[in-house]
Amino acid sequence: MSKGQQQQLTMGRVEWVMLMALSVVFGGAFFFFEIGIKTFEPLTFAWLRVAGAALLLWIYVLWSRRRLPASWGEWMALLVQGLLNNVIPFGLIAWAQLTIDSSLSSILNATTPLWTVLIVGLVLPDERLTRLKVAGVVLGIVGVACMIGVDAIGGLGGSTSIAQMAVVAAAVSYGIAGLWGRRFQRWGMDPVVVATGQVTSSSLLLLPVVLFVDPVWLYIGDATAVAWLSVLGIAVLSTAIGYILFFRIMATAGATNLSLVTFLVPISATLLGVGLLGESIGASHILGAGIIGVALMLIDGRLLRRLR
Repeated sequence: MSKGQQQQLTMGRVEWVMLMALSVVFGGAFFFFEIGIKTFEPLTFAWLRVAGAALLLWIYVLWSRRRLPASWGEWMALLVQGLLNNVIPFGLIAWAQLTIDSSLSSILNATTPLWTVLIVGLVLPDERLTRLKVAGVVLGIVGVACMIGVDAIGGLGGSTSIAQMAVVAAAVSYGIAGLWGRRFQRWGMDPVVVATGQVTSSSLLLLPVVLFVDPVWLYIGDATAVAWLSVLGIAVLSTAIGYILFFRIMATAGATNLSLVTFLVPISATLLGVGLLGESIGASHILGAGIIGVALMLIDGRLLRRLR
């Protein structure tokens, strides 16, 4: 590995702006999901999300004449990325939320940066594991729990432990996807092309589920205009644009820094809920956001280095 690759990847001003933007579009997915799930089954809605994004991204890729993967190895790598970053976690979380509530699921999903730090930090020298990162991640999980509701932690264990383990497994899958996705940077692959390949692979892998497990044709004709607008919103904003930002941040700041978006999504989702659904902000939201802010500063590390 070259000297440039050995340098520790950090977040610059541009990367932080992109991460904030990514948290907003990913946070908006909860808003669109709440609308769409009233009409579509969870996995069908997930398929419509990635298939719609794939169609839009392919139009853009072909129009802008971007270089497509030239080998079967690159296409297979994109297939694995779609499996790890979409199909496995989407399926596990959708199945788990049949028996556990979304609040507990969100807290368990917030362990994603912890698994990313552990998995990536043990393998890649430019994202090495440090005590400060681990402390920041643990503090971030505490902040998410405060924002979503500490009472949800009371549901840990018991008869729903298998469902809870499924959400943790989804978080682990996201962490592995962060490690796997770093190869596209080494190959010099355009982030837009990587995003296109991932959602295309995901839509192909989810298609048999939609056709045989969840026969969408039985109820798709009853979908309202609002339901289709939610599909359009989650496909364009939360997926097509979201994954372009996702892989651009990964290319410049690394998988560990990218995973921090999991901490910021609850803040964005809360603010969107206040602005669009008329929800209120409580003291726990403010406390949780403050804890998450401190956690991000610990993981970033630059403020502490300046104080030293």
